[in-house]
Amino acid sequence: MSDQREADLSRLSIKREEPAGGAPKPGIRTAILLYSVGAVVIILAVLFLVRTFTEEAELVEIGTASYISPSLNRTVLTASGYVVAQRKAAVASKATGRIVALYFREGDKVRRGDIIAKIESADVEASLEQARAELAVATASLFDARRIYERSDTLIKRGLISQAEFDAAESRYQGVQASVRSREASVTSAEVALENTNIRAPFDGTVLTKNADIGEVVAPFAAGASSRVAVVTIADMASLQVEADVSESNITNVSIRQPVEVTLDAYPERRYRGVVDKIVPTADRAKATVMTKIRFLEKDERVLPEMGAKAHFLSEASDDTAASTASLLAVDARAVVKTPDGPAVFVVEGTTATLTAVRTGGTLGTMIEITGGLTQGTKVVVNPPEKLSTGSQVRPRE
Repeated sequence: MSDQREADLSRLSIKREEPAGGAPKPGIRTAILLYSVGAVVIILAVLFLVRTFTEEAELVEIGTASYISPSLNRTVLTASGYVVAQRKAAVASKATGRIVALYFREGDKVRRGDIIAKIESADVEASLEQARAELAVATASLFDARRIYERSDTLIKRGLISQAEFDAAESRYQGVQASVRSREASVTSAEVALENTNIRAPFDGTVLTKNADIGEVVAPFAAGASSRVAVVTIADMASLQVEADVSESNITNVSIRQPVEVTLDAYPERRYRGVVDKIVPTADRAKATVMTKIRFLEKDERVLPEMGAKAHFLSEASDDTAASTASLLAVDARAVVKTPDGPAVFVVEGTTATLTAVRTGGTLGTMIEITGGLTQGTKVVVNPPEKLSTGSQVRPRE
C-alpha cells in the first residue's frame, strides 16, 4: 500500500522544460564575453595610439623642391597665361558640296596655296565647258562680223554702199563684240566656281584639327545640321606668343620690349627668353586685368598652342643668350641643415621625416640650388626643429 502511494506521489512532480529557443551553453556565453572584451581592448588601444601619435607628431612647415629661373633676383612680376598662335584660321569652303578628297591630317605642314581638300565639281566642270563652247561660237561670229565691217568701211568710202548698209554692218560688229565679252565673263565665272571646289591653305602653317572628312557636305554657311563650315584649322607656328593677364595694379611694371623669361607647365625645367611685344589697350572689367603678349626670341618645335605658361617680367635682360636654358632645382634655403657629412634636408614621405644628404649650389634669393639628392616635387621640412631626426613623425603646419 505504501509503494502504491509513493508511485502516485511521483506523478505529482513538476517537470521543468527548456525555453523554446534553448538556453545558451556555458561555452558559448564565455566566447561571446571574451570577444566583447577583446573588441573593447582593441578600440581603446587604437584610440590611445592615435592620441599618442597626435600629441608626439611635430608641427613643421613643409616646402617643395621645384624648378626656378636663375633670373629670380631680376623678376619684378610674374603672370600666368597660355601660348596662342597669332595667325590661326578655320579654313572653310567657298562652295557647297561633298568632300571627295582630303590631302592633309593633324600635324601636317602646309604651304600657302596648297590644296587641303577638294569637293565634288562635276556640275561646275560641265558649266565651264558650256561657257567655253559658247565663247568659241561668239568668237567665230566676231571674226565674220569684223570682216564684213571692214569691207563695208572700204565700200562706203568709195560711195559703193549706202550709209544704212554700213550702219548695219557696224552695229552687228559691235553686238558680236559685246557677246564675246559676255561669254568671256561667263568662262571666267565658271573657272572661279571650279577653283572654289579646291580648298587651299591661306598661309604657311600646321594643321591643328581636322573638322570634316571625305563624304561630308561642306558649305560657306552651315545651314543644316549635316553640313560643316570649317574643314581644317591651321596655325602659323612662327607666330606663337604667350598671352598673359597682368593685374591692373601691376601694369605700370610692364613696358614694350621689356625682357621676359617664359616657363611652360609642360617643360618646367626649361626657360625661354622673350620680350613684351604688345600691351592690349583695354582692360578686362570682370577680371581687372590687362592682356600682354610676349614674343619668343627663339623657336622650339615642342612649344604648342594652348600650353600653360608663366611669364617672369625682368628688370633687365638675362646675360644668357642660349636658345633655351635649363632652370635650376631649388628649395627654401631654410630647409638645408649642416651635418658632419655635409648639407642635408629632412625629406617627408607620408608622415615620416628622413634626413637626406644633398649637394647644393648657389643661392637664388630665399632659395638655394640643389644639384643632387632631390627630385622635383619632393617635400622637405623648412626650418626643421633641433630635436627632429630620421624617423620622426611630422604634421604640416596649417
